[in-house]
Amino acid sequence: MEILGLSSSQSQTGSFALVLGEVNGNRRLPIIIGMFEAQAIAIEIEKIAPNRPMTHDLFKFFAEKFNFTVEEIVISELREGVFFAKIVCTDGSKNIEIDARPSDAIAIGLRFDVDIYSTEQIMSEAGIVLSDIEEDESPVNEAEAETSAPTVTPKSKEELLREIPIDQLTGLLEDALKNEDYEKAAILRDEIQRRG
Repeated sequence: MEILGLSSSQSQTGSFALVLGEVNGNRRLPIIIGMFEAQAIAIEIEKIAPNRPMTHDLFKFFAEKFNFTVEEIVISELREGVFFAKIVCTDGSKNIEIDARPSDAIAIGLRFDVDIYSTEQIMSEAGIVLSDIEEDESPVNEAEAETSAPTVTPKSKEELLREIPIDQLTGLLEDALKNEDYEKAAILRDEIQRRG
């Protein structure tokens, strides 16, 4: 599995949707995760270095000091709509599986740069086939388009960011890092880099 996206959840306020996809397939696995776990995943994906180690970084430092490493992450079960995961660790002579929430397991797996797996049963129960999504997003037919009122689209976040002067963006980035809002920091950093 690979991480395809991380976005605010439409269904649960304060939650995020982490979307995993099959590396050689068309199924997607959406998992709802908390804000802090989403932040931990986002800062590792964006390679932002926090001022102090986060919990998942601490796990990695701890593992390194005791000479064990993570081999893989497995999304192992789905019970009553709740996903379960395992962190597969080794000290070189024996493997140990540690139960974890998928969000924590993935945040740790990213730090060890290991593969993420799921079971066929989970993919068939909770996976979404890409063609199913495409069918749901079918365009409006021409008769409906002619009779509907024109729509005004609000400016996107990207458009609004482009209007902010570079010195203000830099100040906002510093504030975001100070407040440990790493997801916002990554967006601001990308906009500053885009401008050169």
